[in-house]
Amino acid sequence: MTGWRHAGAALAVLAVVVLAGCASLPFGEPKPKTPAAVPLHTEYRLEVEAPDALRPLLANYLDIARFQNVPENDRVSDVELERLMRAAPAQARELLETEGYFNAVVTVPPITQDNGLPRVRLIVAPGPRTLVSAVALDANDELRGGPELEALQAQWPLRVGEPFRQAAWSAAKNATLTRLRGDGYAAATWRSTKARVDAPENRVEIELVIDSGPLFRIGAVRIEGLERYDEDAVRRLSNIGIGDRYTEKSLLDFQDRLQKVGLFEGASVELDANVEHAGAATVIVHVKEQTQQQATIGVGYSANTGPRVSLAHTNRRILGYPFVLHNKVELGPDQQTWQGDLTSYPQDNLYRNLLSGSAQRLHADDQTLLGWNARIGRTQDTPRIERLYFAEFAHTRIDSDDHVLTSQADALTYNYHWVYRDVDNVLLPTRGLTTSLQAALGYSRGSQSVLGEALQNERGPLGRLYARLTWYHPFGDAWYGTARVEAGQVFTHSVIGVPDSLLFRAGGDESVRGYAYRTLAPSVDGVTTSGRTLFTTSLEIARPISPRYPAYWWAAFIDAGNAADRFTDLKPAYGYGVGLRWRSPVGPLRIDLAYGQQTKQVRTHFSVGIAF
Repeated sequence: MTGWRHAGAALAVLAVVVLAGCASLPFGEPKPKTPAAVPLHTEYRLEVEAPDALRPLLANYLDIARFQNVPENDRVSDVELERLMRAAPAQARELLETEGYFNAVVTVPPITQDNGLPRVRLIVAPGPRTLVSAVALDANDELRGGPELEALQAQWPLRVGEPFRQAAWSAAKNATLTRLRGDGYAAATWRSTKARVDAPENRVEIELVIDSGPLFRIGAVRIEGLERYDEDAVRRLSNIGIGDRYTEKSLLDFQDRLQKVGLFEGASVELDANVEHAGAATVIVHVKEQTQQQATIGVGYSANTGPRVSLAHTNRRILGYPFVLHNKVELGPDQQTWQGDLTSYPQDNLYRNLLSGSAQRLHADDQTLLGWNARIGRTQDTPRIERLYFAEFAHTRIDSDDHVLTSQADALTYNYHWVYRDVDNVLLPTRGLTTSLQAALGYSRGSQSVLGEALQNERGPLGRLYARLTWYHPFGDAWYGTARVEAGQVFTHSVIGVPDSLLFRAGGDESVRGYAYRTLAPSVDGVTTSGRTLFTTSLEIARPISPRYPAYWWAAFIDAGNAADRFTDLKPAYGYGVGLRWRSPVGPLRIDLAYGQQTKQVRTHFSVGIAF
């Protein structure tokens, strides 16, 4: 009973407490909570007083700088702002040390008011910059005392007398290690790197010891990803052999050739850098094959020949043999062409065997040209140089619309074409040089008549030379210049007919702007004919329209040139104007407005093409 009495007393006390609470509140209303402390948010303005070169570093990375731009609900309290101000000098000195200032003095004066906002000032006196006073680069293995170590020492980027910056220090170490790894020592690493800073004297001494590891040599080549194409198509593109010293450049060249051969969507070449097999390291080649059959439809427009549609088809393995067959047809109101070629997979030294042909019908300058050719030869493509050797039989016929002029000719020639490219970008060059040279020797026959009267009807030997040089160079502030020179000459007796494809005309988008396509040439009784001598030149300057739109350029140019039967008869025609450029990912698309001095007319030149 005693236990029950105690429990009853406890319940009575609890009931009294509950009733007392209820009596103090209106019935059904919740009991109010004690309000929590609401943080005070502070908006403030920070001013960094430091040299211009250092101000962005401090304004971007100091905590007190980052917190001034946070959303309103996340702004710091007055107490937190005081803490940030106390921490700012130490943070600033750490940041300045990464730029080589080890004796900087940083102060933060008391807060002042600026238009009702707290104003925080950070005053920086960076002091003198620490410079590199000595560099000692050594190796602990076979490199010691050898020419390779001397080359690394000579190429060390962070030289004596230069400012010591953390970014430059890291970049110099990475660049040196990358250079050594790419030149045969694929497992190279740093044994030790030290930068001894003497802050009072503002100087730093650099000491480095490199561990090169073993010299790697090429062993077996393992090819992955092949299904329909032969391994020889890959191996013949290689410029490395078993036992050769490994270099990163040789593997990158191999990879570049695989990507350009036209058989693969992608390719990668890498070395198995296992030190246990350094004497015969495996080269791993992974390829992703292109489809065997590919068809492409395209549309385009050129001021030279007007609109066009095209159909191209490629078969990358003909009847199971290592040959690529490519056919392309272009149809337009003024020009219709077919071109086909059969090429082998790459042979030794990157040569390919070639069998090709083409046919075209072109209407320009009130004339209709019909022509075809057949070629057999060899071609070689390297990163900078293209070579083409071939024998060709060519036939052309030209009829004027009024039937005043008729000419036709055939020629059998042996030809050599050479193209050299040394530019910063093949599609969108701004610096460098391209050169195209052509030479031909052969035998020709042909006839030409005006109003039914024969002017020539002879046969005999001929020679032909052609050269085109284009130079790209940037200058000034975002200005870019382009210069072009083009010249050609056919060597043969004047009474011997020569196919029009071997002769010359000027005028058009890629020649002398301001004149219609193929209209600059000698004339016979008022009818334009192709000439045996050619000379054109062009100067152009261009720059982006605005830094905000770097892909859009404007340009100004002057072109000059002509074609003639003899060099002494060549009188250049001038064209000049302005244009717009869009540097698209597939190449520059252009529109030019040019004035032809001879015709005293303005002509628009526009070229664009889209494939899908």
